[in-house]
Amino acid sequence: QTQLVESGGGLVQPGGSLRLSCAASGFTFRAYAMSWYRKAPGKERELVAVIRSSGGTTNYADSVKGRFTISRDNIKNTVYLQMNNLKPEDTAVYYCNANLYYTNYWGQGTQVTVSS
Repeated sequence: QTQLVESGGGLVQPGGSLRLSCAASGFTFRAYAMSWYRKAPGKERELVAVIRSSGGTTNYADSVKGRFTISRDNIKNTVYLQMNNLKPEDTAVYYCNANLYYTNYWGQGTQVTVSS
């Protein structure tokens, strides 16, 4: 059974940090590009960061460049999103995605709330 399980979300003050994790199972993790998306109320879903299967190439949305870092562990079948200097506009449900050609898997999401 294919699963992506996110964890690490929560409530944090502006300027704080969180580390999201996404544990994968049921497919060949190392072959898939892994991404983090987010969806805020009233807004379109946004691609936040992507890391290629080898882990050698990453890309980020302009809104998070310099603050967020995506990484992966192909032994633990886990992808991470380190989020620093969080801002209220980062508040959203964060989703993990696995992509290989036309195949996509999604997690259930984890809520991140940035508020004082």
